[in-house]
Amino acid sequence: MSFTRRDFVRTSALAGAAAGLGACSSGDASDEATPAADPLRVLILGGTGWLGPNQVRTAVGRGHEVTLFNRGRRNPGMFPELETLIGDRNDNLESLRGRTWDVVIDNSATIPRWVRQSTEVLGDSVGAYVFVSSVGVYLPYLTAPLAEDGPVGTIDDPTTEEVNGATYGALKALSEEVARQAYPDTYQVVRPGYIVGPEDPTDRFTYWPVRMARGGEMLAPGSPSDPIQQIDVRDLATFMIDLVEQRATGTFNAVGPRESLSMARFLESVGGAVESEAELTWVDADFLEERDVSFLTYWAPPRGDYLGMHQIDGSKAFAHGLRSRPIAETASDTLDWFNTLDEERRAELRSGIPADREADILAAWAAR
Repeated sequence: MSFTRRDFVRTSALAGAAAGLGACSSGDASDEATPAADPLRVLILGGTGWLGPNQVRTAVGRGHEVTLFNRGRRNPGMFPELETLIGDRNDNLESLRGRTWDVVIDNSATIPRWVRQSTEVLGDSVGAYVFVSSVGVYLPYLTAPLAEDGPVGTIDDPTTEEVNGATYGALKALSEEVARQAYPDTYQVVRPGYIVGPEDPTDRFTYWPVRMARGGEMLAPGSPSDPIQQIDVRDLATFMIDLVEQRATGTFNAVGPRESLSMARFLESVGGAVESEAELTWVDADFLEERDVSFLTYWAPPRGDYLGMHQIDGSKAFAHGLRSRPIAETASDTLDWFNTLDEERRAELRSGIPADREADILAAWAAR
C-alpha cells in the first residue's frame, strides 16, 4: 500500500516517536532485508553511482517499488529489472511529469537550481522529498560538537554554480533550504559524514586497509587522540530507507560510530581486521603541513577551520535507528572488494600517500 503526502504528514510524528523508543543504542548494523509493512513507490534521482545502488538494494529487498531517473550513462545496465527514466538534472526533467511516487530520494543535486527544478516538476506528485546533503555544510567547522542546528556555511554569490572546495558546503546548505521550503511538512535532509566501504570510488577509506595490509613502517598522521568519523555506505543506505518507512521529517547528521573514535583506535581496528604487521610512526601535524600534507585521505588535525570536522553530533540519527557497523567489518569488506579489482586499478590508489613519498617523510621525521 502506498501513502499520500497527507498520510505522510499525519503519520510522521507517531513514527518518529516510535523510532526513538525502538532505537538501537549501538552495535552491529545488519544487511538482512526485512519486508516493509507498507511498500512504497520510491523515485531515486541517480541510483547507479555508489550510494544509490545500496539504497536500491535495500529498498527492493524490503519490497518497495523503485524507479530510477538518470542520464543512462553511468552503469546503465546495473538494474535491468527496474524502470529507468532518462533525463538530465540540468535541463531535461520531462520524463518525471505525469507520474506519482510516495517519496523521492535526491542523491545527485549539488546546486540549488537542480533541487528547485525538481521540486517544481514533481510538486504534489510525491509525498516526501529526501535530500542527500553533507556535513560539509558546516565548513568552516569552528565549533565542536556540531549538531543539526549548528551554523552552516554561507557564500557571497548564492547564484553561482561553480562547485569546488570553497562552495560545495554552502551550495549544499542552500539546496537543503529549497527542499525544506518545497516540502515543509515532509522533507528529510540527511547529512552524511565521509562515506566509506566497498566500491568506494575515491579510495579515501580504502587506503587505510590496503596500506596496513602491506605492512612495514607506516606513517600515522597527527596525534593518536585526533578524532575521526565516517559512515559505511551500507549503513547510510539502510538508515535512509528506515527514515522513509518511518515517515520521519527533519535534518539528520549521519555519522559514525556512536561513541567517540580516535585515530589510534581507528588504525588499531583497521589493522586488526586485515591482520596487519605494520608499525605505526606518528608524525606531527605541523611537520606534515610543512611538507604539504594538510590532509591524509579524510584525516585532518582538529584545529582552525577543521576543529569540528570529525566531531559532528550524530545522536539524533542514532535516536532514529542509525546503526554503525564495526570499523573492522568495513575494513575487511573493503579490502576484500579491492582485491577483486584488476591489477591496473589496484596499482595506484586514488587517495593517500604514495609509498616513495611516505618513505621520504618518515626518513625526514626520523632525522629531525
